[in-house]
Amino acid sequence: MGWWGESGLDEEDRLDREEAKHVIKRTVRMLRPYRSGLLATLVVLILYTAAIEAGPLIVGYAIDHGITGHRSATVIEACGILYLVSALVMAITERAQIVMVNRVGESFLRSLRTRVFRHILSLSMRFFDREQTGRLVTRMTSDIDALEMLIQQGLLVFVTSGLLFVTVVILMLVLSPILFGLCAIVLPPVLISTRKFRRESNVAYLAVRDSISQTLSTLQESLAGVRVVQAFGRERHQYERFRRHNRAQLDANVNAVRISALYFPAIEFTTSVATAIVVGVGGVLVATHLTQIGIVTSFVLYLGLLINPIQQVSQLFNLIQQSGAALNKLYGLLDVAPEVTEPLGAVDLPERGAIEIRDVAFSYRPGELDNVLSGVNLTITPGERLALVGPTGAGKSTLAKLIARFYDPTSGVVRYGGTDLRNASISSLRRRIAVIPQEGFLFHGTIFENVRLGKLDATEDEVRRALRIIGAEARFDALPNGLQTEVRERGSRLSAGERQLVSLARAALANPDVLILDEATSNLDPGTESDVEGAMTALMKGRTVIVIAHRLSTAERSDKVAVVDAGRLVEAGTHNELLGVGGRYAELFASWLGNSGSHDARAVPTAGDG
Repeated sequence: MGWWGESGLDEEDRLDREEAKHVIKRTVRMLRPYRSGLLATLVVLILYTAAIEAGPLIVGYAIDHGITGHRSATVIEACGILYLVSALVMAITERAQIVMVNRVGESFLRSLRTRVFRHILSLSMRFFDREQTGRLVTRMTSDIDALEMLIQQGLLVFVTSGLLFVTVVILMLVLSPILFGLCAIVLPPVLISTRKFRRESNVAYLAVRDSISQTLSTLQESLAGVRVVQAFGRERHQYERFRRHNRAQLDANVNAVRISALYFPAIEFTTSVATAIVVGVGGVLVATHLTQIGIVTSFVLYLGLLINPIQQVSQLFNLIQQSGAALNKLYGLLDVAPEVTEPLGAVDLPERGAIEIRDVAFSYRPGELDNVLSGVNLTITPGERLALVGPTGAGKSTLAKLIARFYDPTSGVVRYGGTDLRNASISSLRRRIAVIPQEGFLFHGTIFENVRLGKLDATEDEVRRALRIIGAEARFDALPNGLQTEVRERGSRLSAGERQLVSLARAALANPDVLILDEATSNLDPGTESDVEGAMTALMKGRTVIVIAHRLSTAERSDKVAVVDAGRLVEAGTHNELLGVGGRYAELFASWLGNSGSHDARAVPTAGDG
């Protein structure tokens, strides 16, 4: 199986005419910065093509003017030297064009990859809510890989083959219209066979790709779930699954090879038939003095150059189609506009201010009648600790996300210090408001590097000061490599509590005015939870704090409690005030007490509960 067949096409890999035009036009625009490199590459391609085509002409001239009739050693020697020169030019230009095409192509891919990644990071949370992470990863990996394969292996062959085919046709017509007319007889079968091969190989290689996917999926599942497989003694069952998929992969590959094995020998046979016709008829024309033997020889050599481009382009078709589809998907991703944007003339938020929520409504899908939040009005004064409580799905987390401006409200306004968040600079917004998520996410690197994400230019002293604020410096210093300990992927080397402590230290280093705690201790064991809660209590001092609370002991110790139910703010006040009213909060508190087993559960410190 050739490299060209490793990328079968599914329906989404097919471009219609308008999509193809759009992709070509946009790619041409994006290639403008590389015009000088492309022009130089085109010149080298023309020289390379000319060097290839010079060979048969030189051979034909040597035969007609150096061997038959004239028998001139001088002509033969001169033609030999010219042939060597053309071969040398061909070798030099071949190397040059490979280097130049790859340099321009890789520069274009680097620019495209960087642009797509930067654009993805700029997109709003709503986009990530509806888009699968796997699809985004595919855009950055498989789609870019398809383009890279085209640049490295296919683009040069495609352009050279097209240029070679056109110029060889012209040369053959000039040399002998009669012989070209005879050769044209075999072109329709070649083109028909090529079209049939392209259609059948497309289906075959799609089957190959699907079978490879099934085999790899079974392998990945079996390795990921090896404990379950061994615990239930299902090794034989998994082996049989893998064996079936592996057999299907073999059958698909054999079928793909069978199609190639039919096409390429058929083309070779057709080429041989055409050569026989040219030699036979050419011999008659030479005998009747209608042409020269050198011209017939050149014509036979050009015939091979005529068929090869057709074969090469047919092999490349799937790759070109897939690359076009990949570009179309990447351009589509680049066309997605961020919803949370910074307006012209954006202002910095003040260092301290009240949070005002006025008549806010929100839907995750604009245009839907059922809002997640409706008619929310709330004021949070500077330095106040607010607990958001309510049943699951009531809209607590959504309200917190609006305050952090991960989303903009569908209607209404959220202000900080009197400034509409939509008019604030994104940088000042992120400095003023920090979110501690349910699970601390760590990037590959050291503890020190992960903490410093809160302030990229922080010194080691500043990082240590942040760790001391939350009481975690000694804990991390006790590790074998201290703050230089590698956390590994997603922080797998640390416990859940340690990962959360790093997240808290990151927030302490950023030193925000508003802290939003979203179920920050819900995934921790009781022992670790106590350490994290102590760190969060220290971090809360002097800040406005918004806590999404499930265990109502958190609400009991807060300055204010806001009850969200079915997307509406139904009650707001202190813990005692709301209990005295006997409304929705009193019902939730009574239910929580009953589930906790005793009123003593309120004494458990859960300052960071989500």
